[in-house]
Amino acid sequence: MSKSKTKAEILHLSRVAALGCIVCRNLNLGETPAEIHHCSKGTGLSVRADNFHVIPLCHIHHRAGGHGVAIHAGRKTWEAHYGTEGELLEQVRAEMGLPS
Repeated sequence: MSKSKTKAEILHLSRVAALGCIVCRNLNLGETPAEIHHCSKGTGLSVRADNFHVIPLCHIHHRAGGHGVAIHAGRKTWEAHYGTEGELLEQVRAEMGLPS
């Protein structure tokens, strides 16, 4: 059974999603609707990060784009193209005015 999100988590997730896809933004593709991607760096195998270690990705860059385009289709190639989860997380936090 999953834990209910706190008000702070709900607000944070909403604010992150409202940024639009961070990859599309960095590629100057404009604002695209975003899904929440929980960063996995440093969490261990098959352990999802908490709701404050997330980045906004469109469905193409998140799960539907295929190898090298979607993070879930090949993380190493994706990170070589677009930056690491950690780098993008720092960018998102900076854009939101949050400490790193």
